[in-house]
Amino acid sequence: MHLSPSLADYTKETLSARQAQRLAEFIAFGPIVFEACRLLVEYGILDALRDADEGLTIEESAEKASVSEYAARVLLEAGLSAGVVLVNPETDRFRLSKTGWFLLNDPATRVNMPFNHYVNYRGFYNLDEALREGRPAGLESLGDWPTIYEGLSSLPKNVQKAWFDFDHFYSDNSFEEALQIVFSFHPKRLLDVGGNTGRWALQCVGHDSDLRVTIADLPQQIGMMKQLTAGQPGADRIEGYGVNLLDEQAVLPSTEPFDIVWMSQFLDCFGESEIESILRRTAAILRPESRLCIMETFWDRQRFEPASFCLTMTSLYFTTMANGNSKMYHSDEFIRIVGKAGLTVEAIHDNLGQGHTILVCRRK
Repeated sequence: MHLSPSLADYTKETLSARQAQRLAEFIAFGPIVFEACRLLVEYGILDALRDADEGLTIEESAEKASVSEYAARVLLEAGLSAGVVLVNPETDRFRLSKTGWFLLNDPATRVNMPFNHYVNYRGFYNLDEALREGRPAGLESLGDWPTIYEGLSSLPKNVQKAWFDFDHFYSDNSFEEALQIVFSFHPKRLLDVGGNTGRWALQCVGHDSDLRVTIADLPQQIGMMKQLTAGQPGADRIEGYGVNLLDEQAVLPSTEPFDIVWMSQFLDCFGESEIESILRRTAAILRPESRLCIMETFWDRQRFEPASFCLTMTSLYFTTMANGNSKMYHSDEFIRIVGKAGLTVEAIHDNLGQGHTILVCRRK
């Protein structure tokens, strides 16, 4: 099994018995820890502590946050146990800890917390059902769709914002480096499979004024893409192709040859057999000189362990909320699927943006 150097601790015990017991209790109370810390952020209590050089008392914290002293007290006491605040026992004044600082300032944490609260929290009560039945059993907490993707355009605004903030954060930071790799092949026609709202397509047509892009995605996503790209520079060179690739009979456009087929954070939305089917249909439209570029966040190829933690936990979002059968993949299993589909990986580019990898593939 491939593991990046940052994951060495996944192979051995690193905690004392007391530390391990403490972590076990932290996990047991995890849902309560999460909501308490989320409200310390949302109420502005952590912000107020950050800005107070001498710290704040419970009474001062309550006043700053416009909540009762009782509310401030139970949250701050929970925050002590969770490790997000510290207290001076001589003055009873609270201050921000390093962990609290990251809750406020780490970009990934800032998108992960709303994503888990608004999108995932209620649905995860049904994780057991989702695992046993192979369907997104928690999705009913948001709406009546077979997968979350059919419902994206209909989600409540706060849930939709949390979902797209999460999705865009983990893709946009890789765009600049990804552009350099893709355009090293000097493409004139690019097929963006699973192009979502068209953010990548806009980057591409902005990078090369001669490039034409076709986005293949669900019909409702194509409609959203057209709305969001309308009037943007280069949007006249972006076309939409509505298709549900879960339909084994659905094919990708092939009337014009594509130099590059691009898939970013797309295939992790499917189970193994579905990925193989999509890749076989992709291989069918590739010319010998064409390339398929797959950008994914593989949990085993991360530069820092917290990123791997986020990815393995995100796998359970796919289980419970998204579709019931996909995950954030280990690169070994993904490369195996690529080979089964009649493709070969000719280059691997790691550590792009927030931990992305690009697999450059061609037909065997």
